[in-house]
Amino acid sequence: QLCRRALEGFRILEAENGRAALEILAREQVDVVLSDIMMPEMTGLELLARVRQSDPDQVMVMMTGYGERDVVIEALKLDADDFLTKPVNLLQLTTIVNRALEKKALREQLLQLKKVDRLKTEFLELVSHKLKTPVTVVSLFLQNLGRDLEQSDLDHYRANLPQIQQQLDYLTGLIEDLLFYSELGLTPEGTRLDRIDPVPLARKVAEELASRAEQKGLAYTVELQPAATSARADRQRLRYCLHALIDNAVKFTPEGGRVELLGQATKGGYALVVKDNGPGIPGDLHARVFEKFFQIDPMHTGQVPGFGLGLFYVREFCRAMQVEVRLDSETGRGTTVTLLLPGEQRG
Repeated sequence: QLCRRALEGFRILEAENGRAALEILAREQVDVVLSDIMMPEMTGLELLARVRQSDPDQVMVMMTGYGERDVVIEALKLDADDFLTKPVNLLQLTTIVNRALEKKALREQLLQLKKVDRLKTEFLELVSHKLKTPVTVVSLFLQNLGRDLEQSDLDHYRANLPQIQQQLDYLTGLIEDLLFYSELGLTPEGTRLDRIDPVPLARKVAEELASRAEQKGLAYTVELQPAATSARADRQRLRYCLHALIDNAVKFTPEGGRVELLGQATKGGYALVVKDNGPGIPGDLHARVFEKFFQIDPMHTGQVPGFGLGLFYVREFCRAMQVEVRLDSETGRGTTVTLLLPGEQRG
């Protein structure tokens, strides 16, 4: 009761013994575990060891008596986060729990920074590889053209020009993607759900990509029915998701193909559908296309547009917005991606 009074404002879950504590940890998100060393059925050290096996990052504070030096040393070996000496000083208890929470927050920030750093490293490696290939190809073509000019072989010169332009277009696309990601600056953690009308947002995104579809000679159709109710979504992240899906459809659909953006009201909100008649995605790769940096080369060109991040962020952002993503595709029959936006709940 003294501990509960000292920790007023915290949600406290009590366990009679170590086994009960493990059951609580299995079903609840717990910030700090405060455990006595001496307990029935399972000692505090045994509990600490079991928790470390299942969750190495769980914050554990152990309560010990004076003179239990050997016990403290053993707990340190098991990576206890802090110690509280009995009899319990309530001020010390509050200080140690707050310190443990700060330690947990710092640990999570460090993990996030490491994750971001690793992502940057992987991304830079991918960018280097992506840019190196077309630059090398263009360089070789230019060397050949130099020889053609010396030998006055203008026919061979003209034949190589379209291939150089193709490589430069590929480079331009990569650079545009780099600029897009650098300007994005979005993370799933920063999601803010607002009441929005998805129709004008979707129409604006479709208009932004219309010229790319036209340049490729694609039949580009936009049919958006009115929304029956407001949708719940993050405006910027939904815009990104639609942009990535339509951009993918345009990139991978061959010249003369068809790309459609469809929208219709549903019982629960609004459905946005991006559909193409491109090469499609094999069924065994449906889950993998949402992985970071994963790409498919359906035309077997050796040069896949983009960096393999579009669908990864679509999945992450949609999860954060509680938007369901459905993928329907198979080889040779095109791809359809549906975003099911939840509607505004009326109280």
